[in-house]
Amino acid sequence: MGLRLMRELEVFFKPRSVAVIGATPTPGKIGNIVIENLYGEGYDGRIHFVNPNYDEILGMPCYPKITDCPDGVDLAIVVVPAKIVPDVLEQAGRKKVKGAVVISAGFSEGDQEGRDRENLILEISKKHGMRIVGPNSLGVISPHHKMNASFARTSPLKGPIAFFSQSGAFCTAAIEYSVREMLGFSAFVSSGNKADVGDSDLVDHFASDKRTTCIAAYMESTKDGHALFDSLKRASKKKPIVILKAGRTERGAKAAKSHTGALAGSDSAYDGAFKQTGVYRAKTMFELFDAAQALANQPPMKGEGVAIVTNAGGMGVIATDFAFDMNLKLAELSDETLQDIGKACPPTWSWGNPIDIIGDADTSRYAKVLTAVGRAPEVKAIMVIAARQAATNLFQIAKWIAITSKLSGKPTVACFAGIFDQESEQYLDSRGIPVMSVPERGITALHALSERGKWLDKMGIDHPEPKKDGCRSERGKGRTK
Repeated sequence: MGLRLMRELEVFFKPRSVAVIGATPTPGKIGNIVIENLYGEGYDGRIHFVNPNYDEILGMPCYPKITDCPDGVDLAIVVVPAKIVPDVLEQAGRKKVKGAVVISAGFSEGDQEGRDRENLILEISKKHGMRIVGPNSLGVISPHHKMNASFARTSPLKGPIAFFSQSGAFCTAAIEYSVREMLGFSAFVSSGNKADVGDSDLVDHFASDKRTTCIAAYMESTKDGHALFDSLKRASKKKPIVILKAGRTERGAKAAKSHTGALAGSDSAYDGAFKQTGVYRAKTMFELFDAAQALANQPPMKGEGVAIVTNAGGMGVIATDFAFDMNLKLAELSDETLQDIGKACPPTWSWGNPIDIIGDADTSRYAKVLTAVGRAPEVKAIMVIAARQAATNLFQIAKWIAITSKLSGKPTVACFAGIFDQESEQYLDSRGIPVMSVPERGITALHALSERGKWLDKMGIDHPEPKKDGCRSERGKGRTK
């Protein structure tokens, strides 16, 4: 099933040719934005335009029907009124199209007529063996293959996280946020109403995708809970998964139903399923992507015991409180470790964990303390906080963070408190070390690594260390129209 599904869904991420059904030269129309995105990203496959109202678009032929296109078509992007979607999909099926992204709305999220229409397109999908993403979808984006088959105004950067979302608006917000944070993706899917391709299909596909090291998702409901549970159970043994499941409260569940037209189901059932299958459940967008960034790049924690190294006492206190709130245990430093750290610090250092090495800490002090922490057996993970102080050389500290991470093999997260330093952040990211702007986000990242480690230990699974290729890309690479 895995190989068959992989081949079936590959068409959405590596199509050799696409047809935009509902293409238009009118700026601002969805059919035009999709064209701009395909050309703007540098997609190198063949692009066909389909719309009976035009003879040509951008100087290229525009065909009345997809069946009139002279060459084969792998993927159809459907941007037409809902009432004619079944007809154009039937034509696509006759053309032997392998997949269709239905951007059009007006289906099960609306009235009974829309629900009937959605059932009809599912029948067409099964009849022709043509997989469908949507309807009511923002589209599909495959950054590594320079394919943006969506009407998003910004394109995500490439990286190791595969992301899918039931909400198109959440997708657009996530893209904007991720570009600002320089997070990269292997795939970006707006699943919409999930008439055909559902959550379980995407989870299984990304579990086998070589470019993906972590799967992340936003979800309000699922159509087949048993299938989702089974896919999560299979995939979690290979790769970490983070899900932001909305509708946790009664009021939130009611809002989710009015939004998607689907029943959200019992939140406790989702919670139990996630715990059983090793899924890290996020409650906010920050948590979703901070956890995904860490899990995509860092090894899971082996045992318990986090060391917090900081040159700002207040930041260390905040991190400690947040760790307590999340039930993330700090390491009890041994006498030997305390003495090693003490040799590098003035007598006024904290003599405990968090390890406050005082505001005048220079690179040499950071280096010696990190060396001591890295070799301490009671320390299972490290969080390094650096605030802008008189003696702070952020780039040199970043180098020692990377050295410590490599030599110790321990999960490591950096927090440059309120600082944006592109050179230092990119240096660490290229070595797979997440950089956060506030301590709370660093603790969230370590908590995700801790939970992943506990689940793997419980299941008796020896999880390989993720490839440290980094989640981020250079600022400015995200294209915004």
